[in-house]
Amino acid sequence: MLTVHHLRTSQSERIVWLCEELGIDYDLKLYDRRSDNRMAPDQYKALHPMGIAPVITEGDLVLGESAAICDYINARHGGGRLAPSKDSADFADHLFWFHFANGSMMPISYIELSAPMMGADSVPAFISDRKARAWSMIEQRLSDAPFFGGEALTTADIMMIWSLTTGRAFRQFSLDDYPATRAYLQRIGERPAYRSAREKAEPGVEPMLS
Repeated sequence: MLTVHHLRTSQSERIVWLCEELGIDYDLKLYDRRSDNRMAPDQYKALHPMGIAPVITEGDLVLGESAAICDYINARHGGGRLAPSKDSADFADHLFWFHFANGSMMPISYIELSAPMMGADSVPAFISDRKARAWSMIEQRLSDAPFFGGEALTTADIMMIWSLTTGRAFRQFSLDDYPATRAYLQRIGERPAYRSAREKAEPGVEPMLS
């Protein structure tokens, strides 16, 4: 049985949504963050050498990293149906946004959040510039296409959703200037699989969809 180990308020919520979209059987194990420092509990850290979310297990397999897990589950359990084929017109766009999520967007967010902890008086100018460029690109993409991966939902959307919702909550970033992004999040919030994933992974917590 595929087991998704979900650390509350973490990137592993993506994997729960992926499994719900694919409609596959999986076991979900929830882990609460520590009350003293909001970090992962020891039992979660023990799952994988990196000690961070997400993590899945299946038989002897222990796999970390969001993108690797998305590819694994989509290929092994979903018949690849949440990724366009190499011959699709959407293939390149899907690849870009799938990798942009953790390759560019997440590093920007982490540096922005950690700068004050490292003693910086302000966020470095190059990070502020990259953040503005990233959100402008996101808004343009969602003005041009219904999903990051093109005409249909793909694992690119699964990967991008964290930065637009739960990850944004850490920075209190407003979407007032990004109407296409807000409309996209409203569409995602209406998907039965997304609602089901939220109810299972974050019961009692409203997703940040506006």
